[in-house]
Amino acid sequence: MFYHLLFPLSDQIGWMRLFGYITFRSAYAAITALLICFLLGSWLIRQLARWQLREHIRPDGPATHLTKAGTPTMGGLLVLAALVFPTLLWSALDTSYTWIILLCTVWMGIVGFIDDYLKTVKEYPRGLVARWKLVGQISLGIVVGTIMTLWPPGPLEHATATMLPFLKDTMLDFGVLYIPVVVLVVTATSNAVNLTDGLDGLAIGLVGVAGFAFTLMAYLTGNAITADYLNIVFMPGSGELTIFGMSMLGACLGFLWFNAHPAQVFMGDTGSMALGGALAGMALLLKKELLLIIVGGVFVLEAASVLIQVASYRWRGGKRIFRMAPIHHHFELMGWAESKVVIRFWILGIMFALISLSTFKIR
Repeated sequence: MFYHLLFPLSDQIGWMRLFGYITFRSAYAAITALLICFLLGSWLIRQLARWQLREHIRPDGPATHLTKAGTPTMGGLLVLAALVFPTLLWSALDTSYTWIILLCTVWMGIVGFIDDYLKTVKEYPRGLVARWKLVGQISLGIVVGTIMTLWPPGPLEHATATMLPFLKDTMLDFGVLYIPVVVLVVTATSNAVNLTDGLDGLAIGLVGVAGFAFTLMAYLTGNAITADYLNIVFMPGSGELTIFGMSMLGACLGFLWFNAHPAQVFMGDTGSMALGGALAGMALLLKKELLLIIVGGVFVLEAASVLIQVASYRWRGGKRIFRMAPIHHHFELMGWAESKVVIRFWILGIMFALISLSTFKIR
């Protein structure tokens, strides 16, 4: 919004040129997101408690988590506000990159909100049943895949392709399989982030790290000079995703202020599904779908641990590989303090993010 209102005045007021710089707008998008969290966080927590929107702890989970019962949940509403509003305020709104990434975020946020509403207000233990969650995820994948195939925001010749890590200017074209690939990316990523959201600060911190990695990729991909230097495909307009990425970083840090151990509020599926949709959207729009596997390495490990546990239980006569899945609970039951699990997983997340960024030079 500011870009369209204030940058045209730069001919008369020189300092308004600042609003033409992605770096300036990105920095203030992050600051705006942080301020939204700081100003609204305590108020929202009080309202969630007043409305009796509190977390119900599964009896089959770690015993140490029983003390978390009654903590306000659906704090993902704060994450959404701190992510969407700064993006609208500081981004250029004449590019489809901005609108597609907001579509991914808000759509999945609505799916998560319905799940939280059914669990906390209607007191359905299972919330939104799995098949209806899948309907929401698959339908978003179909919509986004169709938009990106028929009206791609980037170069038309790369509409159904993805970049291959470690190879210069090399794309893998999925052709008619592209929409199923989009569905897979959206579904897998949103579910993986949702599974990871089991400890205070774990998922929000990891999303912040992964989101920042994609933010750097967005800036590099949307800048003709850096794209040429790094031998990656230049995608005009994709630099605007930098503003969204910095809004996401600010929202994650701001929410972490309240979600750090011991958590004052949980984000619930409203937040985890929305942030999963946001990461999926960033990967899809930047044509970095395969790189998402490295950037979100911890999310991949978390989801894989659940799949391995279920497969082992079914095919090995009830035998388990881990003490509990997802894998962060396994380490808890080994005696690790919750804060130790979280910080060590953050360190792994940073390592995976650095490896993903190194692929821009290892070509």
